[in-house]
Amino acid sequence: MVREVYENELKELLELYLHLHEKAIPEMTEYLNNTWKTIIQDKNHHIIVNIIDDKIVSSCVCVIIPNLTRNIRPYAFIENVVTHNAYRGKGYATECLHYAKEIARKENCYKMMLLTGSKKESTIKFYENAGYNSSDKTAFIQWLE
Repeated sequence: MVREVYENELKELLELYLHLHEKAIPEMTEYLNNTWKTIIQDKNHHIIVNIIDDKIVSSCVCVIIPNLTRNIRPYAFIENVVTHNAYRGKGYATECLHYAKEIARKENCYKMMLLTGSKKESTIKFYENAGYNSSDKTAFIQWLE
């Protein structure tokens, strides 16, 4: 079942992020709790999860960004697309991306964007099959320390 994350599912979401690129679950500090509260209360920040057997097995984040161009239509940014290693290849992340697309449509977004650090052909193919292309825009990143 695909839906938005519940406030009480932070720990399980952080455990899933170990299958993304995180090395450890962050300590449950006041800063983490305040960040979580900010995310949960932000109407433009959507954490989408796919639940299988009462477990979060896949997720993505969809942030709706207000915009002054394109007839004042917002755009959506997709981040943290992840599936638990044991559940990959079953379409769960694709279902999360489709849910994000429905949110973006409902919010009248004119486009959706995502970045991936992966150069693996299977990952690129996955995003292409989900409707994304890498030919319309060029992405640049500047990492901040």
